[in-house]
Amino acid sequence: MKQPSEKVIRIWKTVQVVPSGKVASYGQIADLAGLPGRARLVGKSLGLAPSSMNLPWYRILRSSGQLAFEKGTRQAEMQKGFLQEEGVVVMNNRVKLKQFGWQPDLAEMLIGLEF
Repeated sequence: MKQPSEKVIRIWKTVQVVPSGKVASYGQIADLAGLPGRARLVGKSLGLAPSSMNLPWYRILRSSGQLAFEKGTRQAEMQKGFLQEEGVVVMNNRVKLKQFGWQPDLAEMLIGLEF
């Protein structure tokens, strides 16, 4: 694999800061990584992450709270399972963002991110 771009690395670092039991949207991750409007790049970057990184990709959802994958697919079931292990309730392939959405404060971001 070629060296990932600086933007991809920033996205990975941002995703790593999302705490267990919380979720974030692709757009929110793009914004927090300093890449507003690049939600699709977040999705692509998650797919590029080496499995050895143990990136919590499953905590990233669509802006509606819907899981990233189509209901009933193996990937959706995997994502649902990982979230449920962390105490996140998934109903009808969706998570209530008001309850489980990650809203980091400034201190959390400054401590968690290095860029």
